[in-house]
Amino acid sequence: MNFLAHAYLSFRQKEILAGNMMSDFVKGNAQYDFPESIRKGIILHRKIDEFTDTHVVTQRAKEVFRPHYRLYSAPIVDIIYDHYLANDTQIFPGNTLYQFTQTTYDTLEEFAVYMPLRFAQMFAYMKSENWLWNYRKTGGIEKSLRGLIRRSTFVSDSETACRLFLENYNELQLCYDAFFSDVKLFTKQQLDILNA
Repeated sequence: MNFLAHAYLSFRQKEILAGNMMSDFVKGNAQYDFPESIRKGIILHRKIDEFTDTHVVTQRAKEVFRPHYRLYSAPIVDIIYDHYLANDTQIFPGNTLYQFTQTTYDTLEEFAVYMPLRFAQMFAYMKSENWLWNYRKTGGIEKSLRGLIRRSTFVSDSETACRLFLENYNELQLCYDAFFSDVKLFTKQQLDILNA
């Protein structure tokens, strides 16, 4: 899952949101440098990622990209899932996606003192360009895919990923539809365990 999904799957718990959003920038045991309430979000993020990567539907979605991108097919699908989530009117009816993005940014700013430097630098762009809102547009997803490929070591062609996304748009929508209720239920269960 990518940033919008991790924000949503924090279920409006502020400390969980902070850890969940920063987790990719916290390596290994560095999680213990954070307050327990934020560390729970870091742990939750890792559990969500493992569940997503091994889910049978995600495996099917990754097959669209695997011939060209191999291991990078997983983060590509993570980004693409955010597009379908941003356009999911059952989760974000009307203009609620925009309101959600602003609340997310405001909440994260409350935890700026805990942000790893690389996350803080990226967050400035995320907020100013409203990445979470722009995931609803195919252009926003294409920009994210280009950024992913630009930062990667072993692949350099982002245009193929963008083309495959558009050519397989309906099939990938079906994958999201079949997957998201499962990850939502899984995350609620994991949150109950973490908060017990």
